Amino acid sequence: MSSEKTAMHNCLAIGFDRALNYENSSIHGQLTMCVFSINNLSSPSANNLSNFPVKEVVFDMIKLATMSSVSPDWTVAETVSAMKRYGYTGFEPRVEWGHACQIETDLSTEQRSEVRDQFLGEGLEICCIATGVRMATPNVAERDGHIEDLRRYIDLAADVGCRLVRTFGGQRDPDVEWPAVIDYVAEGYLRVVDQASDAGVIMLLETHDDWCSTAPVRSVIETVDHLSLQVLWDFMHPQRMMETPEESFLAVGMLTRHTHVHDGCFVDGKLRVLDRLGDGEIDHAGPLELLRLGRYNGYASLEVIHSPGSDYDANAVLSQHAEALRGLIE
Repeated sequence: MSSEKTAMHNCLAIGFDRALNYENSSIHGQLTMCVFSINNLSSPSANNLSNFPVKEVVFDMIKLATMSSVSPDWTVAETVSAMKRYGYTGFEPRVEWGHACQIETDLSTEQRSEVRDQFLGEGLEICCIATGVRMATPNVAERDGHIEDLRRYIDLAADVGCRLVRTFGGQRDPDVEWPAVIDYVAEGYLRVVDQASDAGVIMLLETHDDWCSTAPVRSVIETVDHLSLQVLWDFMHPQRMMETPEESFLAVGMLTRHTHVHDGCFVDGKLRVLDRLGDGEIDHAGPLELLRLGRYNGYASLEVIHSPGSDYDANAVLSQHAEALRGLIE
């Protein structure tokens, strides 16, 4: 990376070592302070940089992934072929939506092994299971149902060789104060962390829905305090809440294990998601650069959502995003 690119962002990265240690369940036990560069970023930690050890910056390559919502009518074989054609190495099935890849919890043990081998045999992987689990659902019985669904998705992930499971916070009860919401959401994750840890699976809380701002997401992660729960940083949604990439990174950047990328623009005050990266108003270069500075080597996963039977060119979307993302991360 050029010195010009490194200087462009001039940010403080407060991070932790990324090596996973499932025998030590404490996130705080893994924290390491890392300073990469600093200029004009307001942070309590920035007042006395001499107190922080400076680590050598290692620029790992961010990898490309695609979600099944980009190509909902493609089988696993068709998906694998397209991934190889355009240079994607990770696949993120969006379960529950009836996509043709059919990676769902009703797969038999044999079918799960076959799916895993279809990807691994081509040097690819299922990098994340994108679920519709919503941990902040106000109704207790419904929330219990989401937790049981999460258990099944953890098992599915382990069986298909996947280490990540995406969850939502979802919509909260607006009459309940945030501290109480964070407590019951954290309690739900705590019911599942041991199963996830034993399976070698990390649950992810996405910056989405009522959790677009990064502060409550970080609060849940800190309350659970277990390496089996970390963050999916969708770059779009915190920016909708007027957070800068630097602010988001300081909150959750070094807790991030997976990312979603998709562009959009505001029309009459409403966000319109676009099929082309770079045509909209969402900053992807900033978050990706910050993550590289933080030694992130996970996926930038393409999230363009189309329903089965949609009349659009999935190949064109995959090709354009691959080219645009490479221009940002290489």
